[in-house]
Amino acid sequence: MKRTPCEYMMWNGLPVIRKEIAESMINNYGLNQKETAYKLGITPAAVCQYLSKKRGKIKIVDHSVLKEINKSAERIIENGGSTVVPETCRICRILIERGLFPIACDSCPSEDTNQK
Repeated sequence: MKRTPCEYMMWNGLPVIRKEIAESMINNYGLNQKETAYKLGITPAAVCQYLSKKRGKIKIVDHSVLKEINKSAERIIENGGSTVVPETCRICRILIERGLFPIACDSCPSEDTNQK
């Protein structure tokens, strides 16, 4: 059975996005694992697994993408949980546009609805 785009991204893309945002929150903004988990709406154990590379094993090395991830981390820290989904979708679209993930999803909200 063929996977849907969202299923593919759920299993492959989402862990990478969460890992990179969590690493940015900890390394660039000084949050601890518990604070990071709270901001992302995940468990501290999940953050630990992202940091120990048990989840989200792909490493993003494109500096322009990492800059966008850092912006997302900052927005989530400043604006709270309501920005997690829009920022995750924004990073997902960037990763797809850059060819890191070979699948597209037309279910995500458009970029215009994320910029408030």
